[in-house]
Amino acid sequence: MILLSFDIEEFDMPFEYGKTISFADQLSISTEGTKKILALLKQHQVKATFYCTANYALNKPDIIEKIVADGHEIASHGYYHSDFKVEHLRQSKEALEQLTGLQVSGYRMARMMPVDEQEIFKAGYVYNSSINPTWLPGRYNNFNKPRTWFFKDQVLQLPSSVTPVVRFPLFWLTFHNLPLNLIQWLCYRTYKKDGYLNLYFHPWEFTNLNQPDRFNFPNYVVKKTGDSFVNRISKFINWAKSKNLNFSTTNDFLKTNIIKEVV
Repeated sequence: MILLSFDIEEFDMPFEYGKTISFADQLSISTEGTKKILALLKQHQVKATFYCTANYALNKPDIIEKIVADGHEIASHGYYHSDFKVEHLRQSKEALEQLTGLQVSGYRMARMMPVDEQEIFKAGYVYNSSINPTWLPGRYNNFNKPRTWFFKDQVLQLPSSVTPVVRFPLFWLTFHNLPLNLIQWLCYRTYKKDGYLNLYFHPWEFTNLNQPDRFNFPNYVVKKTGDSFVNRISKFINWAKSKNLNFSTTNDFLKTNIIKEVV
């Protein structure tokens, strides 16, 4: 299975590059990208998982309703994207469940930062997808973590996909900066080795980020964003289907292949 996932959050990334952005603009940029993602997924009849902050969800309940109506999974991305307290684990889960009327089984920490697995379990989550099992300068070094799913403190850990041996990350920046045929080759090799792919993106990647005065992002962030990225992911999905690679929400994949009963 290919597990496509999207981190739906208030778009606060410009703050990391010395720029300010209003909360209204943070919401509107994430919403613009999310609508493009939903249209793309509907076009290809693909289901995905949306890791949402409670802050975004409570301000855009109509978008959350649309995600659920289209048959996608809602998981938690914390309460706020740039602020974390342990109590946010349970609070974000409860807020999303109240909004959707559905059980929220999964969690992903903002910016793939470490999170206490015992607290994840106490908050009632079944799985955690907060590990990028590679090394990113200035972010993390997770070479000591398993590449593929494993259990820790009664929580199933689902790292994002990296290639075998060298652990080259198959994450959002890779999809913007490498040739598509090379991405497909790396993904296919990894899929054959692991039996699945866990890929993650953000809605703002599907909007035009090439606005230096507004965002001040480096070229490797803005490359092939906006409609160009919509087309790129569309081509990737078509390629995957041509290889008979199927897509699934994370929860459905785990229930079918790893956890017999998600409670």
